[in-house]
Amino acid sequence: MKLVRHGDVGDEKPGLIDAEGGLRDLSGILRDISGAALATTSLERLRAIDPETLPLLPAETRLGPCVGGTRNFIAIGLNYTDHAAEIGADIPAEPIVFNKAPSCISGPNDRVILPKGSAKTDWEVELAIVIGARASYVHANEALSYVAGLCLCNDVSEREFQMERGGTWTKGKGCPTFGPLGPWLVTLDEIPDPSALDLWLDVNGERMQSGSTSTMIFGVAQIVAYLSHFMMLEPGDVITTGTPPGVGMARKPPRFLKSGDVVTLGITGLGEQRQEIVAFDDWTAKVAAGEPTH
Repeated sequence: MKLVRHGDVGDEKPGLIDAEGGLRDLSGILRDISGAALATTSLERLRAIDPETLPLLPAETRLGPCVGGTRNFIAIGLNYTDHAAEIGADIPAEPIVFNKAPSCISGPNDRVILPKGSAKTDWEVELAIVIGARASYVHANEALSYVAGLCLCNDVSEREFQMERGGTWTKGKGCPTFGPLGPWLVTLDEIPDPSALDLWLDVNGERMQSGSTSTMIFGVAQIVAYLSHFMMLEPGDVITTGTPPGVGMARKPPRFLKSGDVVTLGITGLGEQRQEIVAFDDWTAKVAAGEPTH
């Protein structure tokens, strides 16, 4: 299944994508794509529904982040061999773990706001894991049973905040709008091999990133099992798993996002995103004028 959340910011409702690509409303059946709705038994009930019986929504309906109620947004750094090589980093012996603020989560096609004082905002196309069941001390061979599905993530990053301001990476990772998720939460039955997915990202139509999950150092099951030994993973938690080569900071000379840029990205079977980049002052002016902020 391809599950979605649709509607205005902060008031998203559940839905799914039918076989013809139509957006169907699930709000008469389900409260949200979150919490207990992500359990295996709940997903099986949804899978049994005939999408043709659900209301069809207009194609232009806004899509929100594909999972709601996320309390923990975890990220893995330097998880692609070819990305580590491009920045001259050693292959990590264990996953590098940091957090993105859940408040940074946004819809797949919402604007990305450059923070105040930002000079080095960068892009990162990533595969993200959505947890479906509470996981603690699980083994890799059972880890996928705790996963509700996978989705596309842009791990937007302010490199100066992240790397030049001391402390942890988190400061450059959790600014508002720095976590677009979706368009879809895709259940694992539609993804035969998470280690064989192509990823890409363009800026203003120019290809910047092109890679494959086949070069991930730690795979989906390994990451879930590893994290479960350090924290309790809860339904709705999101884990974004690292990026392939082609980030702006690794280019020669480095290239970073500026107001007016348009970023598009995608992963095989998980859909595509599109984000317009907006400077903080321009965004606040839009808010003051009563314009839509997404």
